[in-house]
Amino acid sequence: MTTPPARLLLCTRTTDYRHDSIPDAVAALRDSGAFTVEHTEDPADLERPLDAFDTVVFLSTSGDILTPAGRRRLTEHLGAGGGFAGVHAAACTEYGWPFYGELLGARFDRHPAHQPGRVLVTDPDHPATRHLPSVWDFTDEWYDFRSDPREHGARVLLRADESSYEGGRTGTDHPLAWCRTQGEARVFYTALGHAADAYRDPAFLAHLTGGIAWTARRPDVRAA
Repeated sequence: MTTPPARLLLCTRTTDYRHDSIPDAVAALRDSGAFTVEHTEDPADLERPLDAFDTVVFLSTSGDILTPAGRRRLTEHLGAGGGFAGVHAAACTEYGWPFYGELLGARFDRHPAHQPGRVLVTDPDHPATRHLPSVWDFTDEWYDFRSDPREHGARVLLRADESSYEGGRTGTDHPLAWCRTQGEARVFYTALGHAADAYRDPAFLAHLTGGIAWTARRPDVRAA
């Protein structure tokens, strides 16, 4: 019997900065063939039970986007072993909810200009990275974070090579993407994905779908 695609609740609500790339990102995940995607920007959609979904994805969300009821539902989803994935500005979300900061593993601090740079693969055995070269040329904003996600038990998958671009402030050990567990839940975050072009890049899409699939316990999923 064929396993059905993982079911995603994809939230792109913003109450602060809004990325122009959001429509491209939504289309890319829908068209990937890897998932069944329900997209929302309505906070009421996160106030219902979330057990119909394998993973909740916050993609370039910003600001406070959840109601108190939505926070409770997301906590219940994770407590039941449901997955969570954050993409790019998901690290700029729910600053007033300490649980979310722990869940994600780190919060956004700042970024230099959008520019080319190099990504270093720290862990080549994860579904989000196993297709990537050890050094990957990419263009993004190269987020710096307020803390090290390893403080929350994260397994770092990608690092930024700060010698390859201008304005980095983290140093030689600069996490960009990681995964962790929250109880029985699996959590994945990638700082990449600022521009629309990223969502037309096969290597980035494989990184993104691989990470999300891992949270849904579908590690063999591939984008079409």
